[in-house]
Amino acid sequence: MNLQAFVDEMRKHPHFPRAGMILVHNGVVRETSRDGKRVRSLRVAVDHTRLAQIVERQRRRPGILDIRVEIAEGRELAVGEDVMLLAVAGDVRENVIAALAETLELIKTTVTHKIETFA
Repeated sequence: MNLQAFVDEMRKHPHFPRAGMILVHNGVVRETSRDGKRVRSLRVAVDHTRLAQIVERQRRRPGILDIRVEIAEGRELAVGEDVMLLAVAGDVRENVIAALAETLELIKTTVTHKIETFA
């Protein structure tokens, strides 16, 4: 995953001059699970159909120009590696922050399934 290339692609959107901000979430593998266990690696599975539905619906929110998502799947990810990039471009911070927060929550709860391997 290349964060700069990811953002540069978003800047190519034909209506990008209308944007007032790009907000980016860069999820990484952390060294402990939510319940405190030491993590060795993480594998992520993605429901691509559900992801496409969420992104398409979220792009229709007021003030939102574009939403892009990249998720590392199908391989073991080590602690510190990037798991997901999510970027939202839009007009004003209130619209963009709300869209990013809701999109992230939907992806985490209905699109991805994580399998942690413990040390």
